[in-house]
This record gives sequence, C-alpha cells and structure tokens, in this order.
Amino acid sequence: QTRSLLGVFEEDAAAISNYINQLFQAMHRIYDAQNELSAATHLTSKLLKEYEKQRFPLGGDDEVMTSTLQQFAKVIDELSSCHAVLSTQLADAMMFPITQFKERDLKEILTLKEVFQIASNDHDAAITRYSRLSKRRENEKIKAEVTEDVYTSRKKQHQTMMHYFCALNTLQYKKKIALLEPLLGYMQAQISFFKMGSENLTDQLEEFLTNIGTSVQNVRREMDCEVENMQQTIEDLEVASDPLYLPDPDPTKFPAHRNLTRKAGYLNARNKTGLVSSSWERQFYFTQGGNLMSQARGDVAGGLVMDIDNCSVMAVDCEDRRYCFQITSFDGKKSSILQAESKKDYEEWICTINNISKQIYLSENPEEMAARVNQSALEAVTPSPSFQQRHESMRPAVQSRPPAARTSSTGSLGSDSTALSALSLDSLVAPDTPIQFDIISPVSEDLPGQAKSSGQSGRRTNPFGESGGSKSETEDSILHQLFIVRFLGSMEVKSDESPDVVYETMRQILAARAIHNVFRMTESHLLVTCDCLKLIDPQTQVTRLRFPLPNVVLYATHQENKRLFGFVLRTSGGRVESRQTSICYIFESNNEGEKICDSVGLAKQIAFHAELDRKASEKQKEIDRVKEKQQKELNKQKQIEKDLEEQSRLIAASSRSNQSSGEGQFVVLSSSQSEDSDLGEDGKKKRESE
Repeated sequence: QTRSLLGVFEEDAAAISNYINQLFQAMHRIYDAQNELSAATHLTSKLLKEYEKQRFPLGGDDEVMTSTLQQFAKVIDELSSCHAVLSTQLADAMMFPITQFKERDLKEILTLKEVFQIASNDHDAAITRYSRLSKRRENEKIKAEVTEDVYTSRKKQHQTMMHYFCALNTLQYKKKIALLEPLLGYMQAQISFFKMGSENLTDQLEEFLTNIGTSVQNVRREMDCEVENMQQTIEDLEVASDPLYLPDPDPTKFPAHRNLTRKAGYLNARNKTGLVSSSWERQFYFTQGGNLMSQARGDVAGGLVMDIDNCSVMAVDCEDRRYCFQITSFDGKKSSILQAESKKDYEEWICTINNISKQIYLSENPEEMAARVNQSALEAVTPSPSFQQRHESMRPAVQSRPPAARTSSTGSLGSDSTALSALSLDSLVAPDTPIQFDIISPVSEDLPGQAKSSGQSGRRTNPFGESGGSKSETEDSILHQLFIVRFLGSMEVKSDESPDVVYETMRQILAARAIHNVFRMTESHLLVTCDCLKLIDPQTQVTRLRFPLPNVVLYATHQENKRLFGFVLRTSGGRVESRQTSICYIFESNNEGEKICDSVGLAKQIAFHAELDRKASEKQKEIDRVKEKQQKELNKQKQIEKDLEEQSRLIAASSRSNQSSGEGQFVVLSSSQSEDSDLGEDGKKKRESE
C-alpha cells in the first residue's frame, strides 16, 4: 500500500513540475516583453530628443516640427519611466515566487526521490547478504558485520522515507501558493501602472493630441494633391519620352549635336583580362572641363579616367560590337575603348571629345566657338571618301576656292597649331586636292608610272620570309619588320622637302574625319623591307598596297602624338602627266610611330649600302673580265714561243741528219702552215711580225 500510494504522489509531483515549467515560460515572456517595451519606449524618447540635431539634406529648420517632437519625447519619456517601474514590480511580485518554487521546492522533491531510491537499494542488498549466512559454519565476526549493515541500511531507509513523504505532502500546499502569488503580484503591478498613467495623461495632453491629429490630416490632404499632380506629370512624360525608349532612336528625328563641350551618359568600357580575353563593364561617364570622369553605381563621386586635353578620338572595330570608339591621351601612353548605346550618343561622344581636345571649353561661349571652328574646318577641307570620287575631283574646277579659306583653318588634333616658318599652307598642299579615306585599289592605279606584275595584288605575302610554294620577292631582303597600322587617309601634296608637309596633311585628314564623321579605319600590317613597304590584309595576308622604297622620299611622326606617322611617295604621272606628283599617306599605329620611321630609315640605309655593294661588285667583275682576257692573250703568246722553239729544234736535228735538206724543209713548212691555219688572221699577223 505504501509503495502504491507513493507512486500516486510521485505522478502528481511530475504533473505539477511540467505545468509549472510551462507557466514559468509564459510569465517569463511577459516579463521579457515588458523589459523590451520599456527599453524601446526609452529609445524612442531619446531619438525624438535628438531630432533637432539631425541634418537632413532636404529638410530645413522646421521649428514647429522640432517643438512638437520635443513635446512627444517628454510624454513618452514619462511613459518609459512607468514601464520601467512596471518591469521592476513584475520581477519582484511575479517572477520571484514562481522561480523560487521551480528552482527550490521542485528540485528538493527530485533530490529526495533519488536519495530514497539509493537507500532502498542499499537496504535490499544488505538483506540479501544477511539471508546468505550459513547455519553450519557460523562465523560470529561475519554475522556481526552483516547484522550491523542491515541495521544501518534499514535505519537510513526509514529516515529518508519519512523526509521524502513529508516533502510530498507539503508540495500540495506549496503548489497553491506558487500559482496564486505570482498572479497576485502581476495584477497589482498592472493596477499600479495604470494609476501612474492616468495621473500623467491629463486634459492638456488630450488637447495637444487633438491638434496634432488635425495637422496630420492637413498634411495627408496636401500629399494626396501632390501625388495627383505627379501622376499627371508622369503620364505626360511617358507620352513624350516614348521614342526615347528605343536603344537606337531615329537619327532624323533626334539628330546628333556636334557642337557640345560637355557630355554625360552610360558607356561600356573594355577591360583586358588576359592576353586575348577581355570584359565589358557598364559605367556612367561624364566630362568635367578637360577630364573624362567615370562613376560606378554606388560610388559617392566620380574618378578620373583620362586627361582629354589634346587627346585623339576615333571609331574602331572591337570584338564585333557596334558604336565603339577609342580615346588616346596626348602622349599615347594611355588609351581606352568605349561603346555607346546608340549611333546618336556615339557621334556626340566623338564630337564632344574632339571639341574638348581643342580646348574650346575654355572660351566664354564654348558651343558657339565649337560651331565656328567646325564650320571653318569644313570650309578648309573637301574630303573625298572613295577612289572614284578622287579622280572625278581631279578635273579642272569651274571656280577655285579662295586662298583664305585654307589658311583660316588652324590647329591640329592632339597639339596646338605651330607656325610654319618656311612654307605657307598653299605651298604644302594643293588647294583643290581631295582626301582618300579608304584603301580600295592597289597602288599601281594611283601611280601610273609604277610597274606592276600580273599577280601582285592578289598574291598572299609571307611577312616573315618563310619559304613557300613560290619564292617571294622579299625573301632576299635582310630587313623584315611588321607593324600594326590603321590607314587614316592620303592626299596629294605640292612639296616633299619638309616634314611640315606631313604635319599639315595629318591636320587636314584628322579634321576632315572629325567634321564629316568618317570614323571607320582599315587595319593592316605594314611590312618594312629593304625593297618596299607593303600593306597586308591581317586576315587573308593579301597585299593591299605596295610602295617601292626608293620612291619614299620623306617620312615623319607627329611631334606630340607619336602614334601618328606618315610618308610622302614620289611618283611619275598624276594630274599633269609630264611632271612628278607626291602623295602623302597618313597612318595610326600602336605607339610605334618613331619605331616605324626608324625602321624605314634603316631599310633605306641598307638599300643604299646594298646598291653601293652592287656597283662595286659589277666594277670588280669588269676588272676580272679584263684580267682574264689579258691572261688568255698571254697564254697564246707563250704557246707561240713554245712552238717556235720546237721548230728550231727540228731544223737543227734535220741539218745534223744524213737525210736530204728538201725533206726537212718539207716538214718545217708543213708544220708552219698547219700552225698558221690554227692561229687565224690575228695570229698570222703576230706571227709575221715576230
């Protein structure tokens, strides 16, 4: 019966423990929430007090708003104090009693239960040992020890059992106290909190709250009116901006503005990630004075990309992408390839950077100055974009252009204009000469006096001199240097004696390209040998143009932009067939202008020394032929002398013999006649003289 009743009490104690744990967690959540509410209320009051110290970018000094928030901060601070008092009361009156019951009384029951179980097990073990005592071989000492053990364990079990049973009986009363006391403390704390709140919330505060509510309604009505106006504005902008949503709008409806000195917009920038690989990054670019700036999304301010004062800009073909252009700094050390979104942006960016490079933005009215400069440059040059138009324009003009039109165009792309001290512009470039921007025909069509083999223009050229199926005409050349160049244009010049001719041609061609939007360039491989200069197609290795080296009379690179270089080719024939003409070709390289000029100079030196060696070799061969002829004559003379000595010996032998003299004479005469027939006419005359 005791064991059965004990089981019922233990089951009840376990149920009480489970329920108290759940109730403790619920009350603890109330306590935590009250602490959080108190802390949040205090933080709200603190932030409202700090409003007057804030510096909002779009907010002015609103004293009404500041004073209103200060009043709210004062009231909320009082409420925060009430919440703090409530938190303290909850901790003392609600959480402390239930925590004591959970941590002290319930744990005491569990501890006594474990002790009682241990004592019961010890008693059972002592009884088991006592029952095993032998009646035949009684050992008083062992019997006394076992008896003492049973006595001790039974006494311990009985004492533990009484304390355990007492704690179980007391738990029934403590359970009621543990449930009612926390609830009583919670209700008393809430009543105290509400009393403090009713004392703080006076009639004056209610009037204040009513005024604030009226102000909020007025602000809401103003906001609704403003939102309605903004919605109407959005609808109007959507209708007006519909054509601009296209990535490439119609250029006839939205023409490019070519006189800009400031430009901003998104561009794709090419970044090399390896030897042959690259990536494109979209960034916002804008011009600032003479600098090109970029700003990534999320950056506070833009960063310098390049100084575009005296820079060069031109369209390029890059990775099969449209609207690409390249900007190169004035010293040629830095370049950047960018891609525009539309043709309009593409042309505006190139024109804007070209205007900035001329430092037009420093004038008082930059756009008017840019328009005037572009108009004067347009009048100064008349480019012809094709080979056919070039020959059509070579016909005599009905009216000649005034000389002042050419001299009014000043400046060069990439540098300030320098005075031509010795030659005027008209003495350098023919007034009515056209400009050829593309390579569409072999040189022989431009140069009638130049001989051209039947298969020259269509034959592949090996730029490295490697042997192939047929021997190349440049295989015997000592020098083979290859450069990557881009053809800018060519035009006929009147003089080929000064590098100023090349500089002025560069200025004319680059100005014409910028004004007439001729952005595309043909990339080729320039092969420099001791015989000629060749332009080779990089894809098919077909020779596009061939320039004989002796006809290249002048070559120079730009004074500041070392990527630009040109040379003058002197040929027979032209506008007037009876005189020689000079054509200046302008190219752009990858920072190798000086290297190309040095290579051409080296090739001409090698060719000159080779010509001297050839003449010396021919002279030496002539001397050797004369010596060989003299040696042959000397050998013939020695042979004749030898024959005479032989005849003398024969005559002497015949005179000493006993034979008849007639027979000897017959032999001598016969021998002499045979020798005369072998010598010929010249030999006979010499023989007679001897």
